[in-house]
Amino acid sequence: MLAILAVLCAVAGFALTYFLPGITVPFGDQEYLSLAALAGLDSLVGGIRAGTEGKFQSTVFISGFVMNTLLAVFLAYLGERLGQDIGLAALVLLGGRTFVNLSIIRRHWLEGRMIGQSASTAGGS
Repeated sequence: MLAILAVLCAVAGFALTYFLPGITVPFGDQEYLSLAALAGLDSLVGGIRAGTEGKFQSTVFISGFVMNTLLAVFLAYLGERLGQDIGLAALVLLGGRTFVNLSIIRRHWLEGRMIGQSASTAGGS
């Protein structure tokens, strides 16, 4: 249930920023915002994964969400000051983690459906 709420909040946040014309981000801050959003998405998907595995803890999720977002922005800022594109590395890492978590969620979901189908087939015989 909490995972559904988190996804709904993410969709609502995206819809608000996408469809309200008055919200703009200065050009220099766009990299920071995109990394913060990706870090938040990574935490969201990680929370959903923890929920599917029965290991979800709200304090761990919230602290991870805040810390991952701040760390991604700080690394992008530090990389900019050092003349390195560390933001690209963070983008690749966070994107990769998100895909791995999504594949694990998908596997749990498919295994649960297969077990459910097997039980209903066995019960009907």
